Amino acid sequence: EKITWGKLEVETPKFMIQSDATIVAPLIFGYILGD
Repeated sequence: EKITWGKLEVETPKFMIQSDATIVAPLIFGYILGD
């Protein structure tokens, strides 16, 4: 179980970053294109 938890702890931040990038990227591109 410890190995599984360790794996989740390592992969979770990466997943969160990818999710944030998916949401933020369009906003950034829209800001750049709009500007």
